[in-house]
Amino acid sequence: MSKAQLTRSHIIQQSAEVFNQFGYAGTSLADLMQATGLKKGGIYNHFASKDELAIAAFDYSVGLVQQRYAKALRGQRASASRLRAVVDTFCATIDEPLMKGGCPLLNTAIDSDHVHKGLKSRAQAAMDKWRSMLEKIIRYGQKRCEIQGAVDPDVVATIVIATLEGGVMMSGLYGDRIHLDRAREHLMRYVDSLLVPP
Repeated sequence: MSKAQLTRSHIIQQSAEVFNQFGYAGTSLADLMQATGLKKGGIYNHFASKDELAIAAFDYSVGLVQQRYAKALRGQRASASRLRAVVDTFCATIDEPLMKGGCPLLNTAIDSDHVHKGLKSRAQAAMDKWRSMLEKIIRYGQKRCEIQGAVDPDVVATIVIATLEGGVMMSGLYGDRIHLDRAREHLMRYVDSLLVPP
């Protein structure tokens, strides 16, 4: 990796945490300069604008999340085990956060809604990937007769994601992980309800 590539990578990594904590609108150039240790010219030598940097930082953050899921799913064969691994991996981010500020997808989805159309479409694409991963697990389970055929994969994806994101939001708001723990317990029972009876 060249020096320029290393510098660009450093800027993205440091900026990702700042954007994740303060959002696009709440992040100033001064915040980015402080986080990266670079002056304005040093940042804009690698990125044409704050927009371009914000998108690169979001892509980096989502990449970290996707790597964590890929690692958790490796070696899991049964669809129920895969669904439980997704839930547990998400819940583990409270104890082992990838970066300060919480879930980058939730933060960006909320922050970018009326502020930044490019980030909003990136957040939608990342959410589509997450939903698609869950839907594939359900379809795979149906094909193997592990999950009931009447189960709608899209509905399951919505319920799992909304429950997890709601749980982490409430735990963050109240400073009490009990809300995410309750969401996890509910989803574990929900996964059981999807299975073909033995």
